[in-house]
Order: sequence, then structure tokens, then C-alpha cells
Amino acid sequence: MPNLPSLKRGGTLLDLFRLFPEASKPLIEFHEALLRGASPFSEGERELIATYVSSLNQCRYCQGVHAATAELLGVSASAIQQLGWNLDAVSEKMQPVLRFARKLTQQPSSLTKADADAVLAAGWDETALYHVIAVTALFNFMNRLVEGAGIELDPAYVKPASERLAKRGYLPLIAMFTK
Repeated sequence: MPNLPSLKRGGTLLDLFRLFPEASKPLIEFHEALLRGASPFSEGERELIATYVSSLNQCRYCQGVHAATAELLGVSASAIQQLGWNLDAVSEKMQPVLRFARKLTQQPSSLTKADADAVLAAGWDETALYHVIAVTALFNFMNRLVEGAGIELDPAYVKPASERLAKRGYLPLIAMFTK
């Protein structure tokens, strides 16, 4: 049930963006730059990080949409399904990235240089380390925005939303809420 009186039952994140377009536009632009711009991570890997963080936060809405998007961008469905309990389901190179994202999500003040060094030792560079930090931070924010607003996942919404994100990225969302 939505927590905002003007957000209708069954409302989506797009409906929330429509209510607050001034704040939402730069947020979507940040999504586009971070999740579809140049990065050492593939688009699918960045969506996988978003999915993992959302899973850790038990945000069914973001987890559902971004898991489906990651799969459309080439991440195996098996890896996505096992992600919560088996990091062996992803490549050895991605495992320290996801461990870093988990620690940053669940115990941010306990991160150490050794956690960052493990990402670098796996073959990622400083830009990749920044991207895992930023994607993790963004999805911790988004999970709290969704949960705080009381937006619930409608399973029928996952397919069109994930197809739109996988094919067109995030910027087209702006036109959908500023009309």
C-alpha cells in the first residue's frame, strides 16, 4: 500500500517520478550515466550489482525489475537465482565485487582497504571500484525510495519495464514522467 496519499494503489516508480519530476530527472540522468555509460563493467554486470544490492535489502520491486534486465543483458538466469546464497554462481572476477557491494550495503563502516584491494586484485581498476561503490550507493538509495514510498511489485510490470531498460536505457523514462 503506498505511503504517499497522492500515489495510487498499484503505483510504480514512474508514478512516483511523475509526482516529483524536478528531483527525478537528475536521478534518472545519473542512472543512465552510471548504468549505461562507459564502464569496466558490462551493462549486465552493473544490473547484476543492482539486483544483488536490492536482494540484500529485500526490495522485491527493484530486485525483480533489475534481475530481469540483467538477464536480458546477458547474465545467466541461474546466476541471478543463486546470487543471494551462492557467489560461486558468478565469475571469480565478479565475486570480490559482490562481496564489496554486500559489505557496503550491510556494514558500510566496516569496509577496509583490504576489501577494495580484493576488487583491484581480481583485475578491476580504480574506475571499476568507483562504479561498484556508486551502483551500490544508488541502489541502496533507490531501495529506500521504493520501500519508503510503499511501492509494491506487480509481476506483470517486470517484463515491460525490464525490456524498456535493456533496449533503451534510462533516459527515455524522463519523457514518460514529464509529459
